[in-house]
Amino acid sequence: MEQQTSFPIFDLLIWAGAAISLIGLAGLVWCIIRVARAKRSQLDDDAMRAVLQSVVPLNLGALFVSAFGLMLVVLGIFLG
Repeated sequence: MEQQTSFPIFDLLIWAGAAISLIGLAGLVWCIIRVARAKRSQLDDDAMRAVLQSVVPLNLGALFVSAFGLMLVVLGIFLG
């Protein structure tokens, strides 16, 4: 008879962390696409600066969400 070594809650923690990390990764990709479109449209310096200033907080937020998801995955692996 096999003995189960992890609780379902830790498996749920791992999958939830992976989903959160993917959401953060999607946010990072969206920021990259937005800046690439702005660069391709050859905006003047002020307009490009405005686009970049609006993307930076979203980029940092997406990075935080992705890192938080990865922390949940690692926590679930260590506890499980």
